[in-house]
Amino acid sequence: MLKKRIIPCLDIKDGTTVKGTNFEGLRNAGDPIELAKKYENEGADELVFLDITATIEERKTFAELVKNIAKKLSIPFTVGGGISSVEDVRKLLEAGADKISINSSAVKDPELISDLAKEFGSQCVVVAIDTKLINGTDCVFVKGGREMTDLKTLDWAKKVEELGAGEILLTSMDGDGTKNGFDLRITKLISENVNIPVIASGGAGKTEDFETIFNQTKATGALAASIFHFGEIKINDLKNELKFKKIDIR
Repeated sequence: MLKKRIIPCLDIKDGTTVKGTNFEGLRNAGDPIELAKKYENEGADELVFLDITATIEERKTFAELVKNIAKKLSIPFTVGGGISSVEDVRKLLEAGADKISINSSAVKDPELISDLAKEFGSQCVVVAIDTKLINGTDCVFVKGGREMTDLKTLDWAKKVEELGAGEILLTSMDGDGTKNGFDLRITKLISENVNIPVIASGGAGKTEDFETIFNQTKATGALAASIFHFGEIKINDLKNELKFKKIDIR
């Protein structure tokens, strides 16, 4: 059994950390490198940095920022946004990223998952799935949540595992930024139907939300942003509480 991980996510826009609700209404949350260092000191297990406008604006994730992050951090971190080729990934890994996250490019060219897994190993290939319930069906969205695809979330999750992804970052767009709790239904569905780690994302608002997601689903990681960025929950306090509740936290 994998130990559970607490993972702050830093959405980056124009070099600054931002946070919104349901993928919209962004506000400034601070300097990404300063926040990253703070989270490491507080006991974060990993970090995720997503360049949230890279795909929309068709530009690449800024490798220079990744280099600067790598100089300051000793915990693993994942980088995503605008990654569409083996060469993109090579640059980011060389800059110091431990894992990369792909979303829109994986949907556009599923073989990219296999290519990356063969070249760098499945362990560094994270496929991000942004999902929303539309008329009773779980649908996959791309381009920062702006475009619906014809993919069904469960089918796509199984497919990315088959293609060689090492992990799934599952974001419920319905829960994103709401602080109403993680989406238990979709997280349970996906985590019970794949054999690779699933990180739950979208909706964390209080300590109990982390306890619930770990107790009621097979998610091995829980990702959050605004509750950490704006100081509502301290990571070390959260981990102490989870350990007290007998959750096998890293």
